[in-house]
Amino acid sequence: MGTDLLFSVFVFLAAACVLVPISKLTGLGSVIGYLIAGVLIGPHVLGLIAEPETILHFSEFGVVMMLFLIGLELQPKALWEMRTRLLGLGGIQVFATVVAITAIAIALDVPTAEAIVIGMALALSSTAIAIQIMQDRSIMGHPEGRSGFSVLLFQDVIVIAMIAALPLLAVWGAGVDLGQEASQVPSYAGDHGGASDHGAVSGGIPKPEGMWLPVAIFAVFGGMVLSGRLLLRPVFRLIARSKVRETFTAIALLLVVGAALLMNWLGLSSALGAFIAGVVLADSEYRHQLESDIEPFKALLLGLFFISVGMSLNFETLAQYPLEILGVVSGLLILKFAILFAIGTIFKLDLSPRILFAVLLCQAGEFGFVLFQFAISEGVLRPETGGFLNAVVAISMALTPILVLAYDKLIAPRLRTAATTGEGPQNHQNPVLILGFGRVGQIVGRLLQTQNIGTTIIDKDGDHIEFLKQFGHRVYYGDGTDMDLLRIAGADDARIVVVAMDDREAVTTAVKAIKHSFPHLKILARARGRTHLFDLLAEEVDYVERETIRGALAMGEKALTLLDFDDIRSARLAKDFLALDFKMAEETYEMRDDIAALAERSDRHRALLMDTLNKTQDAAQDTGG
Repeated sequence: MGTDLLFSVFVFLAAACVLVPISKLTGLGSVIGYLIAGVLIGPHVLGLIAEPETILHFSEFGVVMMLFLIGLELQPKALWEMRTRLLGLGGIQVFATVVAITAIAIALDVPTAEAIVIGMALALSSTAIAIQIMQDRSIMGHPEGRSGFSVLLFQDVIVIAMIAALPLLAVWGAGVDLGQEASQVPSYAGDHGGASDHGAVSGGIPKPEGMWLPVAIFAVFGGMVLSGRLLLRPVFRLIARSKVRETFTAIALLLVVGAALLMNWLGLSSALGAFIAGVVLADSEYRHQLESDIEPFKALLLGLFFISVGMSLNFETLAQYPLEILGVVSGLLILKFAILFAIGTIFKLDLSPRILFAVLLCQAGEFGFVLFQFAISEGVLRPETGGFLNAVVAISMALTPILVLAYDKLIAPRLRTAATTGEGPQNHQNPVLILGFGRVGQIVGRLLQTQNIGTTIIDKDGDHIEFLKQFGHRVYYGDGTDMDLLRIAGADDARIVVVAMDDREAVTTAVKAIKHSFPHLKILARARGRTHLFDLLAEEVDYVERETIRGALAMGEKALTLLDFDDIRSARLAKDFLALDFKMAEETYEMRDDIAALAERSDRHRALLMDTLNKTQDAAQDTGG
């Protein structure tokens, strides 16, 4: 048995080491390399691995780890701020897709209960593949990345309700003739949804049922939040003092495994539990160390997951129904793409991000395997239908990297061409680069142009560029975080770069990259607020301005004049307020991660601000100013 295990490990590593670099170097991406490796070593080609189901069951823990790491990057406040996108994008996508697929299945004479199961399963997208591609492309902070993550997170939550609905569908549909025992059907369920035998025990502890289930869910989630706030920080502090690195790695893995076990005990999604554990620890000063320790395990297990998906492609089923499977896969991709594109339009995504958003999520996902397996065991889905649909899910997942590659080669270049005048940014040796030509960048550019100062303007919104052309603005299409693009645009010869993009993360990313690649440039950066101001001060930019503060001060100054303050006094108050506020921001920069200290200093600053401004005005009046 040990020899078999070592041989399997050797086969996996060898296939990955050979095929993944080749796939990456040829521009296909790492995910396609893993999938091809799985197809070759699986039971239907070389037969080096005979039981892909067992590997898939284990490797899906990579998805769990990935969501834990994503949770670490997403603080509770940020999660709350994305609630509209989460419920809007995710809710509309799932509802519209379930309704559409169910209606099509019923029209094809599929029993209603079975059609609903098919609709629910195929409405879900692949969290593992989509997020991996988004991370590889560094677009998690871009509109398409945030939108895609919102949809995927909603799907991970709603799958719990879908699994809970299967017994009700079984009763409503009066069951389906299985034709064979459920145990004869390959299991793709992994550990996402718990067990269908709700009376089973987990680790000797009976699973909660009936009225106790919501109580247990509330207790577990509440306990995770409280332990993350009150218990884990002292534990982390103790481990950090011990300076035993492997202990930190062990507790990082313990957290993920523990969250997964708790969710399994509740019959919920292990991936959701790991995500919540990550969010709870997102404010911890130890989160970067946790992320560093988990990342290698996540990468290895995700690679194994993609290999096992390739191995699970059933070529016998594909050979038996080739046209039918390819037809269903094509129809599924087209239908989900159309729905996602429409949702992106409703939520006002620009054309290029909207297309990429739809391409990334138009496949079926790994949770489809889970739902089909549970549906078969509950008697809602026929085993032969489940086998057919498993092939559809696996093939659609395997096609996703190819679709993204087609977008890069065929669609994105045409959108860039349409968005520009037929040429990319050129080096006109202008002294100023402006990255982002929205409401802030335009004001800066117009002021400089009044003095005949040459500017090279770059923006990534194709529709906005077309609009600006009507007003005579020469704006080039491009990503301001791409240093190769900036070099072509003349960054080596420029003196100043104005980073005025609307995306907070993009501004910070661009500033860091510019400091490294073009240290001679003076950087003027736009901040979205005080916390973003702190982030940019940490990068030692030459000048940073919060985008709304001067406009707000102008309104405050006008309010004073309307309240019978004279114009000179109002203007001086606004000017002194701005100077003092920026000085106070610099003073509080060092305590930016200590909320309690910031709140205490904020009270003192308010009193100091009022006292200083009143003394200044009294002095000005005494001197006749």
